[in-house]
Amino acid sequence: MTEMVYGSNPIRVTEPVLPRWWRTIDKWTLTSVFILFGLGLLLGLAASVPLANRNGLEPFYYVQRQAMFGGIALVVMIAISMMSPAMVRRLGVLGFGISMVALMLLPILGTDFGKGAVRWFSFGFASVQPSEFLKPGFVILTAWLMASAQDLNGPPGKTVSFVILTTVVGFLAMQPDFGQAALVIFAWGVIYFIAGAPMTLIMVVGGLVVAGGLGFYESSEHFARRIDGFLSPDVDPRTQLGYAANAIQEGGFFGVGVGEGQVKWSLPDAHTDFIIAVAAEEYGLILVLAILALYGVIVVRSLWRLMKERDPFARLGGAGLACIFGVQAMINMGVAVRLLPAKGMTLPFVSYGGSSVIAAGITMGMLLALTRARPRGQISDVFRRGR
Repeated sequence: MTEMVYGSNPIRVTEPVLPRWWRTIDKWTLTSVFILFGLGLLLGLAASVPLANRNGLEPFYYVQRQAMFGGIALVVMIAISMMSPAMVRRLGVLGFGISMVALMLLPILGTDFGKGAVRWFSFGFASVQPSEFLKPGFVILTAWLMASAQDLNGPPGKTVSFVILTTVVGFLAMQPDFGQAALVIFAWGVIYFIAGAPMTLIMVVGGLVVAGGLGFYESSEHFARRIDGFLSPDVDPRTQLGYAANAIQEGGFFGVGVGEGQVKWSLPDAHTDFIIAVAAEEYGLILVLAILALYGVIVVRSLWRLMKERDPFARLGGAGLACIFGVQAMINMGVAVRLLPAKGMTLPFVSYGGSSVIAAGITMGMLLALTRARPRGQISDVFRRGR
């Protein structure tokens, strides 16, 4: 058999790697990622200059670093997107193991950079945040376990994944990093739901999360301070949330003009957690809506392609990666407009950060690999052959 059919388009088995990759990749998602990264560099030209001036560095020092890290991330993304689902699974499991060991060593060898949360390893010339790399590995491992549980005489994948989840969340809470912990819980819930979890169990898990949140509110000053600030009817204009809210209001529909924004001179995290405030002030609502649309294209296109996927692992893993990517973007922008409590979470491919952008490249590479069109990859082929 020299040809295998995916839908109505024949794919030659002997076709070279690059043409086959280009034929089967989701070009809408790939293009959206490159546009997001380009917008991130554009915003970085404005947002990172004040920080460079305060630190006595060249004006575009951080932009140059972001371009370097982003270039590495895009190369990694394309390389991973060429992998088969089996290779993605091996990479994800290996990455999770390494990241988990690094997470366990944080209390001993990590640093907080004066931010009150021990989340990084500092190497002088650069720093690494293990939790960023843990997320895609955790999604892949969970998808593999739950897909294996569907096999006849398969392992208790759902139970094992829940034990792993509680362990990961426990170490993240120790930092503390409740934002990343919430993302990990959300990803596990999405995969478990798609794998066929009963609604009763989902509600029980939701209740446990709420109970855990109340417990952390009572025991963690860091957590309580952020929740209290979010619930307060008044926003101190001298806080990061106050500066961000004012910048978004000032920007209006068309923005105040390129380079004319003032929020970047007041916000210490204007180039990372609050980059969307810089976009809203200088370019207005138009650019913010464009960024929202790009994230929407990535998530919706990926889920639409995964709906046709026969392989349970690819379907579960891809859905988890797409949802965790989209929700991280939603949380970052939600914090800036005060729809959510403040969290130290970057905007994927747009915010500055080496760990963040490289981890986003790994996540998108895995997602692109799992959403590629493959021979006999659609679930509709099962019904077509049965006619």
